[in-house]
Amino acid sequence: MSNHTHKIASQYLIFGKKTELYFALLCGFFLFIGFLIERLANIPDLIYKIIYAISYLFGGCFVSIEAFHKLRKGGFDIDFLMIAAAVGAIYIGSWAEGALLLFLFSFGHALEHYAMHKAKKSIEALGNLSPKIALVKRNGKLEETPVEKLMLKDVIVIKPNTKIAADGVVINGSTSVNQAPITGESIPVDKESISTIKRLPKFIEIDKKHTVFAGTINGDNSIEVLVLKLSKDSTVARLITMVNEVETQKSPTQRLTKKFEKWYVPIVILMVFLLCFAYIVINETFEESLYRAITVLVAASPCALAISTPSAVLSGIARAAKKGVLIKGGKALENLGSITAIAFDKTGTLTEGKPTLKNSIPLYDFELSELVKIVLEVESLSNHPLAKAIAKNIKKQYKIETEDKASNVKAIQGKGITAIYNNQKVCIGNIKLMQDAGIKVDTLIHSKMKSLLKKGETVMLVAYQNEIRGIISVMDVPRKTAKNTIKQLKETGIKFMIMLTGDHQNVGEAIAKEIGLSEAKGNLLPEAKVVEIKTLLQQHKKVAMVGDGVNDAPAMALSTVSVAMGAAGSDVALEVADVALMSDKIENLPFVFGLSKASKRIIKQNIWISLGMVVFLVPITILGLTNIGIAVLLHEGSTIIVVLNALRLLRYEMK
Repeated sequence: MSNHTHKIASQYLIFGKKTELYFALLCGFFLFIGFLIERLANIPDLIYKIIYAISYLFGGCFVSIEAFHKLRKGGFDIDFLMIAAAVGAIYIGSWAEGALLLFLFSFGHALEHYAMHKAKKSIEALGNLSPKIALVKRNGKLEETPVEKLMLKDVIVIKPNTKIAADGVVINGSTSVNQAPITGESIPVDKESISTIKRLPKFIEIDKKHTVFAGTINGDNSIEVLVLKLSKDSTVARLITMVNEVETQKSPTQRLTKKFEKWYVPIVILMVFLLCFAYIVINETFEESLYRAITVLVAASPCALAISTPSAVLSGIARAAKKGVLIKGGKALENLGSITAIAFDKTGTLTEGKPTLKNSIPLYDFELSELVKIVLEVESLSNHPLAKAIAKNIKKQYKIETEDKASNVKAIQGKGITAIYNNQKVCIGNIKLMQDAGIKVDTLIHSKMKSLLKKGETVMLVAYQNEIRGIISVMDVPRKTAKNTIKQLKETGIKFMIMLTGDHQNVGEAIAKEIGLSEAKGNLLPEAKVVEIKTLLQQHKKVAMVGDGVNDAPAMALSTVSVAMGAAGSDVALEVADVALMSDKIENLPFVFGLSKASKRIIKQNIWISLGMVVFLVPITILGLTNIGIAVLLHEGSTIIVVLNALRLLRYEMK
């Protein structure tokens, strides 16, 4: 049903958005009651006919609205044919046949339209990323201002642990910012104020350590930000525009269906009309010709064809749901089976989505136990997300607890932290921190750091008593099931798999190599991910995108099929996604692709069965070689076969 027709029918939605589905189910209910009563003895025919009429009313309501709308424009479609076939069934006394036609067709319609509001919801979810109110600093005072009224060069104050209201540059203060909602980076990024705001370059050209995005989350310190982009031009606003554009594009399946209707329905209508006047050229009465024409109309009605795809789709979706996978409609289910390339986000999709302590390396005969004890004592006093993760991991890996021996912890923005442990100074951070403290970093340490950095790890030096005592490194590690999942996907026929991440290139390459991906591309903002998806579509025709964050939404919406990591995924990713792994298990991906291939096979089988029956029945009914009873029996028999064939998907298992 078209959007325009839905607007026309909206005044009849007495049960809300699910009215069409409820009407289809009521049609089936009264069909069943009428069928039972018809077979009871000593019950007047009028009783079951009234019940069938009620079934017709519910089943034909929305189909009639669509058919009437098309007729006003001078066109015919399958909706019109189904109504005509149902009326014809009444004329020849096959009330149950007509009601069944309407039930199956209206139920398929209802399923198809159930997810029509997906685009609207996805855009609403994107709009909720940014705060609605910003704290603007004017004349030394803070004023609450709606974000859409922010002006360029306004100075906004971002309080600790709150969302940033606009794209801009930090001009006062320093903090760490969780940029995962926009860039997908797993580790919070340190931000510091820019030295001068005179002659600022373009936003994208400013050093990233000074810029912030609307919708990202501030850390533990207050900062002041100079607004460089209006609300309508922010990164989030661009995401909304991109999602809106790709969500409103019609699918190839819809276009093919319209082409089919254009020639199939008029031919059937013309043929039936001509058969009404067969008595002119052959020796029979007008009543016999009319009877024959109606029989052909029933035989030609695409009942089995109408249910062939919805029944298989419904079975496939139901089977996936049992596995903890939500598939939003038949388009996604069918398209998955023809995918040859997959693009993965990294953080939270292929990885755990949080930093994990990878290495604790003592240097120059320093004891490992003493190294991790120092790091635990110092990092436990810091509120930085990375410090919290390190402390938690040390406790878990080395089974030790803090003894409160550290004090005077100071965060050095962009460098690390310092503290006092056993009356001696401790420095944990990068080379700049060590240089500022006058601590020598020799070639051996440089070599070890370089080796770890190549593996995609974030590296920190640990200095104690004015000497480097060790190295620690953290990394967002791959999910335990990721490697085997990639292997199984290759076995299902996926030829190319790539990682698209906002994280650093060496991080992406290290993880891609570890789990067996074909390629990795890092340092990608949302727009760049969209460009990569466009390139993949040109090369591979059909591409799936698997992600979990807001930054993935535009790329996911543009892809042939988008898959969201459910529990860990953002609201936006879930709304945009065609498929959601609700249990957050990436290992379910091979099952989903296998199920899609099986669904495609069964859909093709059903179409051949349904079309084959029409091709067989129409000629023999035209020639009068069969009576109405046999035609109805064969016609319904093909429908039953199609449904039973589709139900096989409920028992699908990976081989």
